[in-house]
Amino acid sequence: MRPTPQRAAGVLALVVLTGCADVEGLKDAGDLGTAHAPQTLWREFRPDPPGPGQQPGTAAAVPGIPKVVDLNLRGVNALSVVRADVKASVAQDGGTGRLVDPRAPQRLALCTQAVDGGPDCPVRPPVLHDLTGDGREELITALDLDGRLSELRVYTVLADGRVARILSRRAVLEGVEVAAEHLAVREPTSNPTYVAVSDYVWDPKTGTMNLSQLTLDECPGISDDALAGEGGVPCER
Repeated sequence: MRPTPQRAAGVLALVVLTGCADVEGLKDAGDLGTAHAPQTLWREFRPDPPGPGQQPGTAAAVPGIPKVVDLNLRGVNALSVVRADVKASVAQDGGTGRLVDPRAPQRLALCTQAVDGGPDCPVRPPVLHDLTGDGREELITALDLDGRLSELRVYTVLADGRVARILSRRAVLEGVEVAAEHLAVREPTSNPTYVAVSDYVWDPKTGTMNLSQLTLDECPGISDDALAGEGGVPCER
């Protein structure tokens, strides 16, 4: 005899209340723990609103750089752009480190007048890649502040020919990747088996590269012996 809907519902309720069913019958799921509501810390503290130089979502034209007539960054010296950008940022933030690390000017002083800045120049070789989808390439570079921390910087050309910074990110650059209109920054975390991946995409409304996704990626190939060592282990892919 087929069970009535009321009887079938009663059987289903019994299974749900009793535990999980398998080929050996019903089993107790065990103690699933107690759910706790999150506790808000320092509820009475609030950060000050951002100042004019801290407003997110705005492109910053680099002063002192000639306009690019053909809107092509291939003929622009990346080191000159970084120098001018750092100089303007230091003047704007008064050396507080809000817009640029205070060590940046001293680090740039290691660069010579050579096109590539010489062997001791901490500015990385520029990479050109179209991140905005308009068919024109953006300039991607980084200023290494020490053996670990760097400032990633991305520049584009505005319609009027001015060079503008569309992304500035101070981070431990475990890796930087570009694909189509995406730029991903890989950074180590406190857990050596994971790396944080920040994905930036072009936002035509703000004219900047905005964070679109933040994820954790596993670091394969790290053994227990390597984790027990000192100095940290790079995330191998």
